[in-house]
Amino acid sequence: MLIDTYGRVATDLRVSLTDRCNLRCTYCMPEEGLQWLAKPDLLTDDEIVRLVRIAVTRLGITEVRFTGGEPLLRPGLVGIVERCAQLEPRPKMSLTTNGIGLKRTAKALKAAGLDRVNVSLDTLRPDVFKTLTRRDRHKDVLEGLEAARDAGLTPVKVNTVLMPGLNDDEAPDLLAWAVENDYELRFIEQMPLDAQHGWKREGMITAGDILQSLRTRFELTEEGSKERGSAPAERWIVDGGPHRVGVIASVTRPFCSACDRTRLTADGQVRTCLFATEETDLRAALRAAPEGGSDGSGGAEGSDASDEEIGRIWKLAMWGKKAGSGLDDPSFLQPERPMSAIGG
Repeated sequence: MLIDTYGRVATDLRVSLTDRCNLRCTYCMPEEGLQWLAKPDLLTDDEIVRLVRIAVTRLGITEVRFTGGEPLLRPGLVGIVERCAQLEPRPKMSLTTNGIGLKRTAKALKAAGLDRVNVSLDTLRPDVFKTLTRRDRHKDVLEGLEAARDAGLTPVKVNTVLMPGLNDDEAPDLLAWAVENDYELRFIEQMPLDAQHGWKREGMITAGDILQSLRTRFELTEEGSKERGSAPAERWIVDGGPHRVGVIASVTRPFCSACDRTRLTADGQVRTCLFATEETDLRAALRAAPEGGSDGSGGAEGSDASDEEIGRIWKLAMWGKKAGSGLDDPSFLQPERPMSAIGG
């Protein structure tokens, strides 16, 4: 199992499939984009499936979330999902996406074995969406959400970040819309994951601000820690149920003591935390030349590093996981790699 020195056990694997994205959200990356990873640096489909297999069959992983960048931009996504769904034991599988492209892929992903999706949507207003993402794709996201729900990728969760002066007045409207469409809304405090390091603690919309705004229109009943378990979202029952709304207070109410996640970047690095400043290289072990030479292509089983050895490296990385993210420290140092490169 993937255990650390604080007794936490990782059972949830986040796999970044690409660093690329078709939006340019202001809290994630600059308008001109970033210097993307070169194709040879990315894990191949076979390498991703192999690492997921090792995690599931040897390291105790029970849930796999595919992320990006934007994972729907990965050409082999459906095949990766299908192959991972055949693992024994079969992990629960989900996908975090901006929703662009879901309209055409939702049915195929469901047929391949994907269980559900999280879709990022910060506003109901197309003009605000364009300002936040620098792209005019609001309609595509709404259609993608509908397609995911209709395909049975449920519960469909909607992730929302509120930004001062842009969409900070939309919380009640967003919740009313989510209830009407049978989506589970989750507000996420803005975190320092932008490449240009423009995040400021002062003025950010906090969990307290969000709940105060929601309570102007809804009756919220706290679900409780027993139901929450290790999930990052605190949840409230809306108007007596059955709908719920979540708040992920990563900055003001960190939940590091219950963290059960391990992360794999698109270029094969293990990260013990989204905000970690160190990484452990698994790609090098995958591509180590077998005795007698190799073309270095890094096929699924083509290295001399055994599953056992790769598992050992992964365990050692997780053993060194820090107690917390550091977000509650005013002197917090932002990670060098933006969210698009390491997966949300």
